[in-house]
Amino acid sequence: MRRAGLGEGGSGQYVASGYSVYEEENEHLQEGLRAKVTALKSLSIDIGTEVKYQNKVLEDMDSDFDSTGGFLGATIGRVKQLSRGSQTKLLCYMLLFCLFVFFFLYWYIKLR
Repeated sequence: MRRAGLGEGGSGQYVASGYSVYEEENEHLQEGLRAKVTALKSLSIDIGTEVKYQNKVLEDMDSDFDSTGGFLGATIGRVKQLSRGSQTKLLCYMLLFCLFVFFFLYWYIKLR
């Protein structure tokens, strides 16, 4: 059976011009491939870390929005309760106060 790199005379000695060139080229390509695989592994680990962090941020935002939604729901319920009663004067004062606060915040932000 004939193998690549063996001489034809059956002497068992390697032909220097053929086998060693291919071996060096294979080792060079192998090192290049190893470097690329290492870079891809590092990149995939970084992507996994970023995904975990972004999922945590989204879960925190979801819980914040849920608590804000509950707070706003309770506030709207109180405003509806105030509007049903005969306390229209109190409701008017509250509305004027809210307008004043929004106007003040607008003015404050505009001057920054």
